[in-house]
Amino acid sequence: MTALEALPTPGSAAYRSLVTRTPVPDEVRVQTQALLLDVQKRGDAALLDLTERFDGVRLQQTAVSTQAMRAALDGLDPGLRGALDVAAANIEAVHGAQRFHEEPVDVVRGVRVWREWRALRRVGLYVPGGRTVYPSSVLMLAIPARLAGCQEIVMCSPPQRDGQIALAVLAAAGLAGVTEVHSVGGAQAIAAMAYGTVSMPRVDKIFGPGNAYVTAAKLAVFGDVAIDMPAGPSEILVLTDGSVPAAWVAADLRAQAEHAADARAILVSTHPAMAAEVRGLVEGELSAQIRVLSAAGMEAAVAFANDFASEHLTLACAEPDRWLTRISSAGSVFLGPYAPAAAGDYATGANHVLPTGGASRAFGALGVDAFGRMMQAQSLDRDGLLRLEPVVEAIAGAEELSAHKESVRVRRSGSAAFPGLDGPRPRSAILNMQPYEWEPPSARIASEAGVPEGDVVLPLAGRVAERHWAAGVERVPRHQLHRAHRRTGGLYRRIAGRDHRRCRRG
Repeated sequence: MTALEALPTPGSAAYRSLVTRTPVPDEVRVQTQALLLDVQKRGDAALLDLTERFDGVRLQQTAVSTQAMRAALDGLDPGLRGALDVAAANIEAVHGAQRFHEEPVDVVRGVRVWREWRALRRVGLYVPGGRTVYPSSVLMLAIPARLAGCQEIVMCSPPQRDGQIALAVLAAAGLAGVTEVHSVGGAQAIAAMAYGTVSMPRVDKIFGPGNAYVTAAKLAVFGDVAIDMPAGPSEILVLTDGSVPAAWVAADLRAQAEHAADARAILVSTHPAMAAEVRGLVEGELSAQIRVLSAAGMEAAVAFANDFASEHLTLACAEPDRWLTRISSAGSVFLGPYAPAAAGDYATGANHVLPTGGASRAFGALGVDAFGRMMQAQSLDRDGLLRLEPVVEAIAGAEELSAHKESVRVRRSGSAAFPGLDGPRPRSAILNMQPYEWEPPSARIASEAGVPEGDVVLPLAGRVAERHWAAGVERVPRHQLHRAHRRTGGLYRRIAGRDHRRCRRG
């Protein structure tokens, strides 16, 4: 038997390679951009064409009736219906405790500041349905949305080969309180929710997990619409000291790996014999997605866990509560031998919509708070404003914003005679600037460059674009050279044409 693979040394190239994931390959970004542009241009017609192309079924419309939801719920297998009822009740119990309450603060006498909760009006939920179906995801998404008070809860899920959304998914939508359902999946569903079509008005925020194309689409539309988090291919990291049976650990690794071919599972063990046993147990069809590593001690394993920032993290060790205090980056943590991630996927009431690909460094598990936003408020009476006037006057003076100062002074003096502005005014060119666009639509670029839209080569995003910038080379048509650099700011875009020349940055 070959020796166990050791956890790479922190800071080494092997360690960085293990920790750094690319949830969206560059070719997926490019393909996704084309799908988004198609839906933007052609709306519902594009949705129907793309559904036929990717799902193999030609629909007359994407909308699914509320009667179909009710019929699916009524016709559901009693055993599954009972399980969904229990899961829904547990999710509601856990998320019902997440209601917002914050006491107002009396900053000084006569000045009060507070925040109030406001639910998003219209939200979009994406429920995967390619390799398998996920009624559990419907509950995890829709119940917090309903508890938050969202008026319109829109769900998109791909149709099966018969042209219908899976019965269990449709039934879960009826159970959880979804108000609008569309039979459409993939990046095209994200585009419809982000930009809107005739049959599907745009939403305020998009939620839900999906494959690399769905994740790429969510990241691409962010800014046009809000998103919950990057929630792509599933992953689990298990840390063990050998105190949990190898068969249990192997079962947890396999459970997450079975989600999809790009799901991944990692075991870091401080017990070499147990790690070797696990490695033998996971041999088979899922073994390519499972990696078994050895570590010198739990301290090193926990340090790796924080760098890896996994979607699911299992502490299959003695004193898991102690080690939990050392964990800073994980989507959902499972403590002890009797806490398989599958229990959280379905039944504990915790949310299984989690950040992936290292995003748990900045994002957390989905909750009620994600379906709304805080609105800040403040009230001042006359005496309170007088107490703050010297503060406003001093800071406004330093920033040369005399109208700010006058808006306070006029309430004390009663005079409506406003003096001239004494601060610097922006140049007209700055006043006329349009909002900066990272990726202007290819149709507009083609129009401005005077070339066919098909000749516009979309940029490679992220680090690929950074390499182009570092190289200092751009290619643009000669007659558009100066304007292209001025308008795009060197956005790593090449516009095809016969008359090109190279231009170095600077």
